[in-house]
Amino acid sequence: MVNYDVIVVGGGHAGLEASFAAAHLGKQTLLITLNKNMMGNMPCNPSIGGSAKGIVVREIDALGGMMGKAADHQYLQIKMLNTGKGPGVQCLRTQQDKIEYPRYMQELALNTPNLTVQEGMVVSLVVEEGKVTGVTLADNTCIHAKAVILTTGTYMQSQTFRGSDVKDEGPDGEMPSLGLSPFLRSLGIQTIRLKTGTPPRIKKDSIDFSKAVPQPGMGGRLAFSYETKKFIPLEEQEMCYLVYTTPTTHDIIRTHLDESALYGGLVTGAGPRYCPSIESKIVTFADKERHQLFLEPESRYTDSIYLQGFSTSMPIEVQEEMVKSLPGFENAFFLKYAYAIEYDAIRTEEYGPTLEIKKLPGLYIGGQICGTSGYEEAAALGLMAGINAVLKIDGKEPLILRRDQAYIGVMIDDLVTKGTDEPYRLMSSRAEFRLILRHDNADIRLTDIGHQIGLISDSRYAFFKNKISSIEQASNILKTTYLGTKKEVNEYLRKIGSNELTGGIQAFELLKRPNVKYIELAKFIPTLQSITMDDDAIEEIEIQAKYEGYIVKQIREAQNMVKLEEMKIPQDIDFLHMDGLALEARQKMDKIRPLTIGQASRISGVNPSDISVLIFNVRKAQYE
Repeated sequence: MVNYDVIVVGGGHAGLEASFAAAHLGKQTLLITLNKNMMGNMPCNPSIGGSAKGIVVREIDALGGMMGKAADHQYLQIKMLNTGKGPGVQCLRTQQDKIEYPRYMQELALNTPNLTVQEGMVVSLVVEEGKVTGVTLADNTCIHAKAVILTTGTYMQSQTFRGSDVKDEGPDGEMPSLGLSPFLRSLGIQTIRLKTGTPPRIKKDSIDFSKAVPQPGMGGRLAFSYETKKFIPLEEQEMCYLVYTTPTTHDIIRTHLDESALYGGLVTGAGPRYCPSIESKIVTFADKERHQLFLEPESRYTDSIYLQGFSTSMPIEVQEEMVKSLPGFENAFFLKYAYAIEYDAIRTEEYGPTLEIKKLPGLYIGGQICGTSGYEEAAALGLMAGINAVLKIDGKEPLILRRDQAYIGVMIDDLVTKGTDEPYRLMSSRAEFRLILRHDNADIRLTDIGHQIGLISDSRYAFFKNKISSIEQASNILKTTYLGTKKEVNEYLRKIGSNELTGGIQAFELLKRPNVKYIELAKFIPTLQSITMDDDAIEEIEIQAKYEGYIVKQIREAQNMVKLEEMKIPQDIDFLHMDGLALEARQKMDKIRPLTIGQASRISGVNPSDISVLIFNVRKAQYE
């Protein structure tokens, strides 16, 4: 009988992060995947990052995860989004090389101490005395472990759709995972049918790019990982392009709408609201004359162009007609046709904030099986599942990130508290504290936690502490230095279009002005010049100064929320028979089983009066 500490099922973004976390924490870990060559595969868009997602990748890195390092390795293009807006919504996005990214991850997986990779299909779980203690493969091999993490992505009972052509297969024509979800249902675990899709890939030299708008990347020291030292110059980055759908495109789609698997009734799963198919866009936004489409290269080694925004489940002959109606695509040559894919996921009420299945201790889930969409969300959930599985094995308190600590905390809290009936996508609008959940300060928020867990090395932690010390020193100098009406200061202010000084002003206050830069102020303050500061640290100081009032307000609001999060709810409390609770509140709290008053207050249908009753009963229980 083979025994491991942790078994991870699935080698996608979630499975890799879960495996790396467990192995790096010293646990003997087995990663079971259908195909070793598909580990870290990017079956849909060739990008990592974007709105909120880019910040999540920074958070993964700050906690000790690996996605950021892989994304920085050999990207095709990189840029900071929303630079014309405030820091709360700025985020990094990269175009990834679909060959280099999985290659990096596969080499890492095959050479990580404590981590074994094995091909196989898990069809059932070993359950002993109500606890999950292992897995059974299709060949009847039984493997035992102290914890099992399911990260099956979009493979469970998956089917692909192109018009009426339906196939039992996973992404990219891979083998589906069969048997596991029916087994879970036999144990009383509720599943949900979800749907996503992917657009066509077009041969590069068949596109007339003169009819498209260039979308270049950015130069500079942009990276997801705080440890990245290599940056690809702008002149070595690949170009992306923008085109728009045409009235002809829309007419073709409307004419053939009943041939779409989605509108023809074949697709039954709920699709992603914020990444709809092109036919859904035409139906839902019938008044829009055109829709944006981005042309994204998939690798330096191939001539494949990903048609972002053109996901469809139309038959292949209709897809050809649709694509050739686009400007520059008159002679388009298809390398891969679009398809929709349906798969099984687990309902959100089945798992808690640690991502452990409530009915089956020892079983954790991560990634799209949780009801999410996106590589970044998947990686974050896999990382948290891996961490919490190890913490439980070691008899330690779980890691549950708060909504004011990380977008990862927002996502998990949304899932377990609010639930979802469609693939969940993380966006900045979901975070009420987004001004303190920024791209620049992910390390300040989470590196301490990563080090305490054991995923951040002592040497990296020492470097981080030096950065914090430098920021504090520089901030103190700025707050204790006053600048008068010096000629060189006023010349600088005049040059940038800012009002000249007529009297003394605190340097920190001067830094609050929109166009004033730390690096320029340092020229007038000799004590600042002796402090070594990297770009991240300088950015942090400037944001602290320019947005101080707003940041302080959000921190105060977050502190009030923390008080509610610290009020734990006894897990044996009887919600259904609690006097004073509204019926809806009783039913929903009994279903979700919130761990804290704060979590209970965010449940849809639970009102302030219900929370008052709950607090009274919790306090009463503490004294009984």
